[in-house]
Amino acid sequence: MTLDDILAGLFPNGRKIEVNGAMISGQAVLPDGGPIHVLGIVEGKPLGVDEAIVLARRVIEIVKSGDRAPILVLVDSASQRMSKRDELLGLSEYLAHLAKALLLAETEGHRTIGLLYGGSAAGAFIATALATGTLVALPGAHPAVMDLPSMARVTKLPIDVLKAKAEATPVFAPGLDNIVLTGGIHAVWDEAAPLAPQLAAVLQRPQGQDDRSRLGAERGGRRKAAEIADRVVALAAPRRQEARHG
Repeated sequence: MTLDDILAGLFPNGRKIEVNGAMISGQAVLPDGGPIHVLGIVEGKPLGVDEAIVLARRVIEIVKSGDRAPILVLVDSASQRMSKRDELLGLSEYLAHLAKALLLAETEGHRTIGLLYGGSAAGAFIATALATGTLVALPGAHPAVMDLPSMARVTKLPIDVLKAKAEATPVFAPGLDNIVLTGGIHAVWDEAAPLAPQLAAVLQRPQGQDDRSRLGAERGGRRKAAEIADRVVALAAPRRQEARHG
C-alpha cells in the first residue's frame, strides 16, 4: 500500500496532513468525529538530528495543547542517519529526546500508536515505532533493531553463527515476524480490510496497558520476559509503599 492509500483508508472522514521531505505531520478525523494527530518519518529516509528535533518539538506542542487527542506515528524509514555531522551534534541525544517526548505524551493522556508500514532500523526504530504505547504494522513492513552484518561487526562473531542464532532466537533476529514474536508489535493489520476500524480497535484498548512482555512470552519469543516483569513488580512494591508512607 502507498502512503496515500494508507491515509485514505485510515481517515475516510477527512484529514489535513502534509509531507515535507522525510517528515509527515498534520491532523485527521476519526470515525467517531474526534481528532487525531499524525506525524512520523516516511519515504524510507534516515532519521537524523534535524528530523528528530522537529518531530520531538511537534510532540511537545501537542502535549502543551492539552487536548489529549491520540497521536499516530507513521514509520517508513532507514536507520538513523550515518553522517559525521549528525554524530558530532549528538545524534543519540536527539533520538533519546524524541523517544522521551513520545513517552511523555503517553503519560499525559495521549494514546500513542505507531504504524510501521515500511522499513526502520536501529536507533530510528527505537526512537519512533518502539517508543509508542502500541505498535502495529502492515504486511510487508521490515523492521530490524540491528541487521546481522552490523551485529557481526559489533560482536566479532561470524555471520553464519549469527544466522544460526537468529533462526533459533526471535529476540536476536531482524524482520517483521520476529518482532511480532517478541511482542514488540501488538498486531499486524489486515491490509485487505478497512483500516479505520482496525485503528479504532487499537484506540479502544485500556490506556497505559503495556503488554509487550506478556505477548512475547505467549508467542514464544521472550520466554523469560513475563517472569522478569513479575519479579520487577514484586521488588518495586515495597519501595512504592515506603515512598507512600515516608
